[in-house]
Amino acid sequence: MAPIPVIAAIIWNESEGKVLICQRKSGALARKWEFPGGKLESGESPEQCLVREIQEELAIDVEVSELFKVVNAHYDHGDYVLIAYHAKFLGGEISLRVHQNYVWVEPQRLLEFDLAKANIPIAHEIIKLLLKK
Repeated sequence: MAPIPVIAAIIWNESEGKVLICQRKSGALARKWEFPGGKLESGESPEQCLVREIQEELAIDVEVSELFKVVNAHYDHGDYVLIAYHAKFLGGEISLRVHQNYVWVEPQRLLEFDLAKANIPIAHEIIKLLLKK
């Protein structure tokens, strides 16, 4: 069976130099931190998926830009391919619908959080990217 595609947003608050991570409320990844996003629906582009998912889950607006990293991950509940895109926070007030918490975090602090397995390589890549600057 092919891995399930999940699209994730690395949402930047450019004025503060921070990135958004959210903590799952329930399910197989309850209490794990993640870059928000969701499953790609039929006929939907990854960019459309992220705009929809972020609005549904967090009630904020984002502008999706370039692809950042693709991660294959195996969990007990299935195989996934996590496709992460950069996204810019455009506005709105966060309203948690499927998460129990969120934080705007300095990128170098990402690994201090208990991230879901597929999100860890993305966090490492963000930190590596920042160290090159």
